[in-house]
This record gives sequence, C-alpha cells and structure tokens, in this order.
Amino acid sequence: MLWGMGRSAKGPLYLELAERLRAGIRQGLYGPALPPERGLAEAFGVSRDSVRRALALLEEEGLIRKRRGSGTYVARRATFRARLLGFSEEMRALGLEPATRPLKAQLLPASPEEALALGLSPGEGVWRLERLRLADGEPMALERAVLPSWALEAPPEASLYQALEARGLRPVRALQRLRAVAAREEARVLGVEPGAPLLYLERVSYLADGRPVEFVRSLYRADRYELLLELA
Repeated sequence: MLWGMGRSAKGPLYLELAERLRAGIRQGLYGPALPPERGLAEAFGVSRDSVRRALALLEEEGLIRKRRGSGTYVARRATFRARLLGFSEEMRALGLEPATRPLKAQLLPASPEEALALGLSPGEGVWRLERLRLADGEPMALERAVLPSWALEAPPEASLYQALEARGLRPVRALQRLRAVAAREEARVLGVEPGAPLLYLERVSYLADGRPVEFVRSLYRADRYELLLELA
C-alpha cells in the first residue's frame, strides 16, 4: 500500500491523495476492498474530509464503488484480449456473469452500408439485433448486430455465437476498429451521464470459407472495458 503524503505536493491534498490511490488501484496494490476512511486518513496523514473528497473523485471516474453499510470496493473492469470470442464467452473467461437484454429484433432489407459490410446485394434480408449486454448485472455495452437472413432462423435469446455455432457458422476471424466517443442518447440505457466516455467498436466477422457473417457496432462503457493487445 502507498503510505504517507509528501507535504511539498502542490495543490489540494485530496487531489494528491486521489492520484496516489488511483496509481495503487491501477498497479493492483489493493484487494477487492479499500481500507475504511479512518484508516486511509491515518495512513496518509490527511483529514477524513480529504479522504472523502478523493474517494468521491475516484467513484466519479468509475475506479471504485461504494456499497452502503459494506465499504468501498475497487470496481471490477473487464479486460478484453484481442481474440475472437463472443461476449458471453469472454465474460465467463474473465469470471464475470454475462446477461443479455434484447431491445429490438427485426428482419429487414439491408442498408447500403450493411450490404457492403456483409457482401450482400442492397435490399437483401438481414437480421438487425439491438441488445444491452450486462456483466455481473451491470450494463457493459449496447450492441447493434446485423447478420444475413440465412445465418439465423430466429433471434437468439442469449449467446449469438452459440446460436451461430449450432448452425455450423462459427466465425473464425474478424476485422475490428475502435475509437472513443461521448455518450449521447444511449447514456440512459448504459447507466452513464450524457457526455461520459464510451468506446465504439465496429467489427465484421468471417466464416472459414471467407463469407462475412456478422457486422456489429457496439458502444462500451469506458469505465468497465479495456482492450489488451499483444504486439510482436
């Protein structure tokens, strides 16, 4: 644990304390629960008011979560590795419990953008699925997936990749792009404030024979999601 505060620090003590706690959390120096406010105040030689203000800042950033009557806990954050897994598989691999809340499921003609991504003729039928993805009961992502009509008989209730695999249509590779955006109308369903940072993922997944089978655009909560890439 990080003990003691440098009195030569510039600026309010609570900001310095927040930075020290933030660094400790990111380095994995804390367990699931942080020490109580009194313990932090004594350890760092600051007032409990400074501790409360520092913790409030970290909670606003999504690094910690307060549970009434229980304490303050480091927020669990999913770290996605760069490999092709469905959302449910990835969450279970990380020790999180996935869940899906269907929002829309429609069989409609493909838009020009969808047709281009999936190698279809404009107007061919596609499934459009809009789903809220949850991890441990909390919103993680808003997902809008588009698939050729031949890929599914009906919208899946849970894992999309399991439904595809049951039809012998397991994706084996994907092209994905990622960028940061600000939450707009999707803020409410994701449980964040308008303007909060989100990660926008756009992916086209392919079958072993080269056919595109999935065009998905997702908005992930930046406070609950990070992507880990291994470069060689």
